[in-house]
Amino acid sequence: MADDYDTEVHTAGAGASDTYPEQCSKMRKGGYVMIKNRPCKVVEMSTSKTGKHGHAKVHFVGLDIFTGKKYEDICPSTHSVNVPHVNRLEFQVVDFDDGFLECMDDKGSTTQFKAPDKPDDDEIRAMLAEADKDDSESIVQATIWKACGIEMVLDMKLVKQK
Repeated sequence: MADDYDTEVHTAGAGASDTYPEQCSKMRKGGYVMIKNRPCKVVEMSTSKTGKHGHAKVHFVGLDIFTGKKYEDICPSTHSVNVPHVNRLEFQVVDFDDGFLECMDDKGSTTQFKAPDKPDDDEIRAMLAEADKDDSESIVQATIWKACGIEMVLDMKLVKQK
């Protein structure tokens, strides 16, 4: 009788969230906060005193970590804000073609990322050529930021290996 039924098993992710809640009053300058659904680094923060309408208010000024655009928000100090999980990763650039970087992590796995606007394509090629020289002990390193399902190359540099 058990053979009469087709069973189908679906899988899903681990259920990890892109953000976690944190009380406004616990936030600090230099930390990260979601403002208008964008991951931002807090560059300015001020708290107003309790007034006749209740809660003290926290005023956040943040810069979007991917675009640099400035965002502001005000929140009661006893309420929670969403804080993004932000990861900064370092990869070795092994190839550059058609606006994409082929990057390798420390385990040897490769991944492609869209090349940043700065440095431009010619500067990227020059860095890779310098690293490929026979006597060079350098590599091209890309710094990738990951937050809220977005991955972006934010910095590239020529690094001397030890």
